[in-house]
Amino acid sequence: MTNSMEMSHVVLVTGPSGAGRTTAINFLEDAGFEAIDNVPLTLAPRLFEGPSLNRPLALGLDTRNRDFSAIRMMETIEELSSKPSLKVEVLYIDCAVDVLIRRFSETRRRHHLSPDGAALAGIQMDLDLMQPARARANILIDTTTLSPHELCAQITQYFVPQKVKKLAISVQSFSYKRGVPRGVDMMFDCRFLRNPYWDKGLSDQNGLSTAVQAYVSADKIFLPFRKQVLALVELVIPAHQAEGRSYLSIGFGCTGGKHRSVTMAEKLRKDLQLSGWHVSIRHRELAAQRVQRDDPDIQG
Repeated sequence: MTNSMEMSHVVLVTGPSGAGRTTAINFLEDAGFEAIDNVPLTLAPRLFEGPSLNRPLALGLDTRNRDFSAIRMMETIEELSSKPSLKVEVLYIDCAVDVLIRRFSETRRRHHLSPDGAALAGIQMDLDLMQPARARANILIDTTTLSPHELCAQITQYFVPQKVKKLAISVQSFSYKRGVPRGVDMMFDCRFLRNPYWDKGLSDQNGLSTAVQAYVSADKIFLPFRKQVLALVELVIPAHQAEGRSYLSIGFGCTGGKHRSVTMAEKLRKDLQLSGWHVSIRHRELAAQRVQRDDPDIQG
């Protein structure tokens, strides 16, 4: 029997159509959540009027809900969040517009907000209506360059209970030329470090190689920078935990997202893992290169 003081865990999964919201809900269901998608917003609070839930619940909310309006969705989120018996987290599944257009084109699906017109009009309307939920989200996952397997890994990291519950930390590298990633809590610019791009023997390699890491590490500022970053991250981790956060996302950027940022991300991952933290890592530009190499029809 569930203790009356025990809070029920509810994940509200939202985001634009085509971003991967349904896939995320399916992964949560596989992880042991009870999953309910597209319940009318006016009925959502009634799901919690009876006895306490005996397992966590994943509830899908988006513009396809029968009585949807942006205001009503936000009212539903706040009403559920105000219930003392519920621990509510809003998971927003995001994606870049050009990738959403490509996904609708590849599947030949019509957008539900633009059934008789171009997908772009429906996508833009969908994104506009979703903005309040995006701003309210506790966790944002951008699927622009994620495979279903990588999305599953992030869902697992954030929501599947571990034997010892600790803050989950995500570290990623990126290129400033392609824009900063969404949902990053802490961001560090590595463009002041020595750039292996200008070394003919290293330009075609990346920060996963020991030669590139040695080159970047030889910069006299590298070691003090690495130590200061680690000290800052370890300083704020307890504060994030005290606020009830379950994850922390850290990004390192450089010009091409291939050498310096990758090196720093790898070094920080090792430093944090030595301290016993669970750390996942993603190199956005290296992942994009792999996708293009595996599928020559994809333009990036």
